Amino acid sequence: MLVGAAVLIGAAAIGGYELLKRPGDVTNEDAFFEQGDVEEDIRFGDWPTYGLTNERTRYLDADVEPPFQVKWPFKGRSLLEFAPVLFNHTLYVTNKNGTLFAINADRGKKRWEVDIGELSAASPAFGEERIFASTLEPGSVVAVDKFGKVRWKRDLPGRTESSPAVADGKVIVGCECGILFAFDARTGKTAWEAELGGALKAAPAIDEGVVYIGSYDGELSAVNLDDGDVKWQTGTTGGSFGRTGRIYATAAVAFGRVYVGSLDGRMYSFEKESGELAWSKSTGGYVYAGAVAADTDETRPTVYFGSYDGNFYALDAEDGSTRWERDLGSSISGAASLVGDTVYAAELSTTRTFGMSAKDGDVVWEFKDGTYNPVISDGKRLFVAGKERLYALKSAIAKKKGGGKKGGKKKG
Repeated sequence: MLVGAAVLIGAAAIGGYELLKRPGDVTNEDAFFEQGDVEEDIRFGDWPTYGLTNERTRYLDADVEPPFQVKWPFKGRSLLEFAPVLFNHTLYVTNKNGTLFAINADRGKKRWEVDIGELSAASPAFGEERIFASTLEPGSVVAVDKFGKVRWKRDLPGRTESSPAVADGKVIVGCECGILFAFDARTGKTAWEAELGGALKAAPAIDEGVVYIGSYDGELSAVNLDDGDVKWQTGTTGGSFGRTGRIYATAAVAFGRVYVGSLDGRMYSFEKESGELAWSKSTGGYVYAGAVAADTDETRPTVYFGSYDGNFYALDAEDGSTRWERDLGSSISGAASLVGDTVYAAELSTTRTFGMSAKDGDVVWEFKDGTYNPVISDGKRLFVAGKERLYALKSAIAKKKGGGKKGGKKKG
């Protein structure tokens, strides 16, 4: 009798451990993968939205290589948690205190500023001849024209740190209330709402008429841009002790896949059409950072991202295998950017920005400032969002006439 009870207790303990232990990583060799370049339908020289394009791939194919020297700094007066956006030689950036600045990209001089809220933690977006910005307190979406005049403002039922996306005449933004909103870009009227469950903190990514966004209940959702109908929802595998893989990171859409990091410490790759899991890759810490997804002249399709474990990773975009990883010394919270052949990311402890070779991860450049989501580019210069300053950097190496890559459409 005692032996039988001991067996039952042992079996229960094993069963409980199996339920509570951390699930392993997944590799699905049959998952769909689309080889080839991702076209960017933007004007060369602009960086109009968080992540460069609505697919949030964060890759600009341009001949902008380190080392650099500072051309000008701009004082943001409080924390610049998110990078600026750029359109027609004007930078737009929001500081922590909810002030939206328009800055001349050539001279670093302020064109105008407008208070849009009391607290903000998101990049704005430029589209439909307006700038759209989100605020945490109060939770709202604001439309501002090129002269700094507020054209409309929509209060939300919760806070938002979701960087807006502009597509098909709509402004798409997530809310911590669990609702994905689409507003008419000209009037601010609600086009549709999609209730997705957990808090939405990420920026929505859009590709071929579908919006992709993760939530704090560990779900990744695909929503039709036209009417807000949910196409599919899929979950992360989660952490130990039954914890869900909450998603803060913005997804990147490329190669027929959706790439998104999770607070369970993994990067995930899902099939874009079905939501089926293609692979997952564990790190040693939270993955807050959005991913770069790119195929350069010197590399095969690769996903680049940082982790709270202090390492920066380059994974094969098709199967998730590690191409290289680099220890940057402390936690990496913000998204990286790939400009030319150099990928840029910042770490939190000493607030430095690093430039790494996309090919092998060698550190080729360091900058004294940068905390979260530091780098964008216009194809000629680098713009770095430091802790409280925005910098324009120009190449410290004189280039020969006729050098540089062609403008127009680029790989993403």
